[in-house]
Amino acid sequence: MYGTDAQRAYTEAGVLTATPEQLVLMLYDGAIRFLNQGAAAMRGGQVELARTRVRRAEAIVEELNLSLDLSQGEVAERLRSIYLFCKRQLIDALLHDNPAAVETVVKLLSELREGWQAAVASAAAATV
Repeated sequence: MYGTDAQRAYTEAGVLTATPEQLVLMLYDGAIRFLNQGAAAMRGGQVELARTRVRRAEAIVEELNLSLDLSQGEVAERLRSIYLFCKRQLIDALLHDNPAAVETVVKLLSELREGWQAAVASAAAATV
């Protein structure tokens, strides 16, 4: 019990002190973690656990989607398309117990995360 409380407090402190850019990375990390857990649960026949994990990741993807500022142009519009594709894949994964569809989303989100991390590092280097 103590470990869980301490971990929760540590995570909460990290979120409260994170920059907006770091929060996006944290969202990607969480979605990827939940999706990997969900795919593993699907392979292990743990239907309810798989459903719970994939739905958590789906909620994160939805949050990323809703946070887009479409007035920023083509990049935001393309991200919206990717997020909507991810959501469709996750729905398909749950309907058909398809871990491969989950892994497709993991791959996409991992690539987006890498790009976001590179952009954050580049922006930080430019301000130094």
